[in-house]
Amino acid sequence: MGIDIKQHLTPPVLLVIFLVIVSLMIVFPVLNMIILGAILAYGVRPVARRIQSKLKFSSLSILLAIIVILIPLVLLVAYIVIELMAIFSGASSSSTYVDINAALSSISTYLPWRFDVNSISTSINSSLQEIGRYVLNYLAKFVSSLMNVTLDLFILVCSVFYFVRDGDKFLEFVRSFVPDDSKDFFDKTVESVKDVLRSIFYGHFLTSVVIGIFGAIGYSLLGYPFGIFLGVITGILQLIPVFGPWPIYWGLFFMDILSGNYPRAVIVLLFGFFLSTIDMYIRPALSSHYADIHPLILLVGFLSGPLVYGVVGFIVGPLILGITYAVLDNYRREYILGDE
Repeated sequence: MGIDIKQHLTPPVLLVIFLVIVSLMIVFPVLNMIILGAILAYGVRPVARRIQSKLKFSSLSILLAIIVILIPLVLLVAYIVIELMAIFSGASSSSTYVDINAALSSISTYLPWRFDVNSISTSINSSLQEIGRYVLNYLAKFVSSLMNVTLDLFILVCSVFYFVRDGDKFLEFVRSFVPDDSKDFFDKTVESVKDVLRSIFYGHFLTSVVIGIFGAIGYSLLGYPFGIFLGVITGILQLIPVFGPWPIYWGLFFMDILSGNYPRAVIVLLFGFFLSTIDMYIRPALSSHYADIHPLILLVGFLSGPLVYGVVGFIVGPLILGITYAVLDNYRREYILGDE
């Protein structure tokens, strides 16, 4: 029995469709900030409720919770930018050239053939300077687009605030459009989405924080310059399933080998294996109580998210794919397996 589309496309329905399409066109340039705001609101809400139990003022509690959570993130980004500028400015100095030249000379004594040390060290030093100039130019462009960044941050903060305050009302508004025979599916889907958010927050972001703290302490104790910065980068790489902490400790291992510091090279390699090993225990312990998300979903989200949403795609990408997986799995359980 066919469905008469004309019977459903009444003037009110056409008006709603038209207004929704126009609204999406207006919202699309800042849609990534709104989505990120909704995601962050889920993490801000428990903090806001705890503060509200002391202050009894909802709006003030939400603002304080946003400040408590966002300020460390802003400081972290600023710290990374400052440290990168310091590292690349140091890489372009003459001392770096001498270190590279000495390391290559040391290597050449163990090889059966000879090569032009000065030529290779000059090429390496030039490459480091090019990388430094690229990073500095990128930072300059970032500063020049500060107005757009300020607008995005303003929309992000407003989105977090209103989703924390009125998130329940928004869900009820959406739920009112759901047919009665599908409300149970909608409620289960909302719970599945919450499980995915908890799994990613606790099982992945918190794991990266723990690994980053261990890395910062270990690298600093081993005497590496920028030890805290290396720990921060280790934590960030821990978020990406393919990478993890191994690029950092393997890089430090080869640097120590080149400089002749063999005992520290062995120690940092063992320490890196320790970081990789404890991840296998921390991550399942934190996320096993919630949704079980396949690593491939997170990998695709981390790699493709930034292509669509920019830097925030590292967070939005895996979360959207994880939520989509949860919705599809819930639909499969409710309507496909449930009918068998």
